Parts: sequence; C-alpha cells; structure tokens
Amino acid sequence: MEGRRRNPFELTDESPVYVISVAAQLSGLHPQTLRQYDRLGLVSPDRTAGRGRRYSARDIELLRQVQQLSQDEGINLAGIKRIIELENQVAALQARVSELSAAVEGAAATLRQREAQVHASYRRDLVPYTDVQQTSALVVWRPKQRGE
Repeated sequence: MEGRRRNPFELTDESPVYVISVAAQLSGLHPQTLRQYDRLGLVSPDRTAGRGRRYSARDIELLRQVQQLSQDEGINLAGIKRIIELENQVAALQARVSELSAAVEGAAATLRQREAQVHASYRRDLVPYTDVQQTSALVVWRPKQRGE
C-alpha cells in the first residue's frame, strides 16, 4: 500500500469500535472485569473525548487470552501482565530484526553494485605478468677491505 493513502474510515484490528458492554459480551467477561484489567494495565483500550472506553478487535482477543491464562493455566494477573509485556517486547524485537535485516540486505546490494562498478572500471590494456627466468648462477659478495 505504499504510495496509496489509507482510507481513514477503513477498520483494522486496532480500530477502537466496541463499547465496554459489547466488548464484555464478545470476550465472555463481566464489564467490571474489563475495568479491573484496564486499571491493572493488562488491556488498555482507547478512550473517547468523554473518557469512555473503546475496545478494538485486538483488545478483545487479548481479553480472551488473559481469561484463558487466568482460568485454564492458573496464572495470576501479575504473571499475565508480565507475559503480555514480554510478548510485546518480543514482537518489537522481531520488528527491529526485520528492519535491520532489510538494512543489511540493502547495504550488501549497494556493496555488490559498487564492487561491480570498480571491476568494470579496470583498464583492459594491462600486460599480464610473466615469470622471470631463473638461473642457477651463484654470485658471491665480498666486502672491500680498507686500503684497497
């Protein structure tokens, strides 16, 4: 989508569209539980100008994940918060690795291009090197003595 402007009305997974009652129904949780998760920083929905919560599809998925970790895996909320933080950190690091890999590939391509330019600039009128004939003659050096 490079070069094209995104439609400001296009909905994505990050679009904050669900009020708390709808988010509670979609996630299978009580609205008070959603408020508690927000206070603890587990799931932080966007806010309207009037401070009302608006949840995105990604928030709903995260609420379901928190519920599953809490009820099925028996992990406490502090542990769940740490898991979410680590998952976010891993995602950010993976994005950074992708950026750096692309930069390295770009630099390698530039290097290959410059190397090809240098090879193309070689003079073609150079004379090839031929090995000098070796002889078996022995030369003895004697220093001059004083007075000679």
